[in-house]
Amino acid sequence: MVSFANDYAEGAHPQVLARLAETNLEQLPGYGTDRYSASAAEKIRAACGCPAADVYFLAGGTQTNLVVISAMLRGYQGVVAAETGHVSLHEAGAVEASGHKVLTIPGREGKLDPAAVRAYLEAFYADENHAHMVFPGMVYISYPTEYGTLYTRTELAALHEACGAYGIPLFIDGARLGYGLASPAADVTLEALAALCDVFYIGGTKVGALLGEAVVFPRGNTPPQFLTTVKQRGALLAKGRAVGVQFDALFTDGLYLQISRHAVETAEALKALLHRKGIPFFLESPTNQQFVILEDARLAELAQHVSYSFWEKYDDTHTVVRLAVSWATTAEQLAELEKWL
Repeated sequence: MVSFANDYAEGAHPQVLARLAETNLEQLPGYGTDRYSASAAEKIRAACGCPAADVYFLAGGTQTNLVVISAMLRGYQGVVAAETGHVSLHEAGAVEASGHKVLTIPGREGKLDPAAVRAYLEAFYADENHAHMVFPGMVYISYPTEYGTLYTRTELAALHEACGAYGIPLFIDGARLGYGLASPAADVTLEALAALCDVFYIGGTKVGALLGEAVVFPRGNTPPQFLTTVKQRGALLAKGRAVGVQFDALFTDGLYLQISRHAVETAEALKALLHRKGIPFFLESPTNQQFVILEDARLAELAQHVSYSFWEKYDDTHTVVRLAVSWATTAEQLAELEKWL
């Protein structure tokens, strides 16, 4: 059995795991106040070109989205997201459970159109009854999106400008950020992304770490008592070193982007494989996730040999399946997949 179900099926990159082992018996202070977390934060500031950035290390992606959104919104505000946004579909209503509504608008291939966002904000304030409605208090996007697609620098700038016009922050979910930045199709660097949003996070769980995400407030614009909110939401690890050490390793000698490039190159090989097999694409992305249409009659047999992710029904006899590669996917695993497709 080989897994193409997600990009977090493996543990940690060997260099990350080695650093955890090397530092294992050191006695360090808790809650991310250790020297490795401080070193990781400094390396992230340098990589982002944001010397004044505040950096926090949290346990996982859902917790990070919940913490950032609930910390930055007022009680009467919600977060604007694409209908396909992770906070809308696949986080079990975590944001809503915090008392904030996810305000969805249609997207295209996972992306929010800047013009549609501006139109939504304009329409909200033009509605004479808006005082009785949930106020849009933030815009949430993912880079890459849930469909592996990428925003251009121009699109990010337009989204940020629309948010600024209404005094609300732009939040970028970077659970798979490395795979987006490493794509040849990307015209966005880490520095550019940091300049075009108000808060984002660098994903570790899906990009070489055992667990953990790094939240970045690029201009030191952390909301009041953010760490308290992190703890209230169950996302603060007493052994904060567990995340800090990993990010210190990932941001040493360009490891984060190096392993991300491997995943994107492997995804290109996966696309070539799928084309050779004549399998139709639902969406062919420039990053590490590919979406194909398979006959339902084939899925039961395929599942005996290959793990994949159900995405959605295509029609009565076909299903959209996601195949994801990671920093650890090998050519041998691709060859095994090809045998069963």
